[in-house]
Amino acid sequence: MDFFEINADLHIHSKYARAVSEKMEIPILAEQAKLKGVQLLGTGDCLHNKWLAHLKETLKGDGIYTYKNSETKFVLQTEVQALGRVHHVILLPSFSKADELREKLSKYSNNLDADGRPWLKIMGEEIAEKVLECDGMFGPAHAFTPYFGMYAHFNTLKECYGKYADKVSFLELGLSADSKMADRISELHKLTFLSNSDAHSPYPLRIAREFNRLKIKDLTYDELKKALHQKDGRKVTMNCGFYPEHGKYHLSRCKNCLRFYKLEDAKKLNWKCGECGGIINKGVVDKILEISDSDGNPDRVKYVHIYPLTEIIATVYNIKTFSSKTVSGVWNKFVQQFGNEINVLIDAPIEELKKVDLKVGEYIEAFRKEEIKQIPGGAGEYGKLLPLGENEEIEFFKYKQKNLGEF
Repeated sequence: MDFFEINADLHIHSKYARAVSEKMEIPILAEQAKLKGVQLLGTGDCLHNKWLAHLKETLKGDGIYTYKNSETKFVLQTEVQALGRVHHVILLPSFSKADELREKLSKYSNNLDADGRPWLKIMGEEIAEKVLECDGMFGPAHAFTPYFGMYAHFNTLKECYGKYADKVSFLELGLSADSKMADRISELHKLTFLSNSDAHSPYPLRIAREFNRLKIKDLTYDELKKALHQKDGRKVTMNCGFYPEHGKYHLSRCKNCLRFYKLEDAKKLNWKCGECGGIINKGVVDKILEISDSDGNPDRVKYVHIYPLTEIIATVYNIKTFSSKTVSGVWNKFVQQFGNEINVLIDAPIEELKKVDLKVGEYIEAFRKEEIKQIPGGAGEYGKLLPLGENEEIEFFKYKQKNLGEF
């Protein structure tokens, strides 16, 4: 059997998680994932009783599941919060194993069925043990983000997962980091990176806004496991995601007045804003700088920077509302012509894109050439794309930074 490639988004949420759209149901997810161009989607929240019942009712299969005759496949997935607030992504091979893990974790949670992302009263090492007992896979969710990322609380995988550190299947980069940044940490060089959406809405603006391209021989759970563990030629061949500057926690920034800070300045001020006295939220860039011990990893697979097509269209036409009729109309033209959004962003020839819409085609061309500029994000605020040719300066406390990022 020959190898083939699929696009996969392995971390989303259901309508039973906090601040998530009521539209997050399997029939809608299957339809929207096809429009996006994703063949494999995590189910989200597979330990929640009502969501698990919905999954059992709508999905058929063994390890990898299908909704009716949809081209979209699903793998059982959830995210949990450990004691100490670190988030972890979990993948499971079957409904029976999801039931088993539910039972194992129920004694450690007061809200297993109150929130799609349950809070557990155990640490990462104990979570890893329970997941491995159920033949599942695990790894840190959005590993570098403040508050809930593993590296916000620990400096190594060993500190978080203890004796199971070598059993970690993957590390999720999160929206505020990419492979180049993460590979400044040498312990991660041999670990598979995942770029997932953590989507709270089913539409292409959110679903698979970050995704992975996997090389496998069959669409099964065992093949997925081999790919994440880089076995027998199976592997992640490409990570696709935001420029990290666009993430909400990329640079250190005051949570109150939103002033940006260099690491050395924030340290001198003991992480209190010199302008308003507010708390300076440590950015992902600075956290990685603090613990980095490597110049990079030449063996890492390609990371492709992308953004949702609706956001690109809105930027090109200076429209503030992504759901406007103009944005939707242009988006539909592209998807009708090229089949799905990922083909438009990554695979379709630029000259063919320009025939549909010259301005949008030129912007995507600039993306592919890594020529896009933007205002970085920080302190919970997303970054901002800039139209072609613009290079707006970033206001920092006491100085201005001319370069939009060293990574």
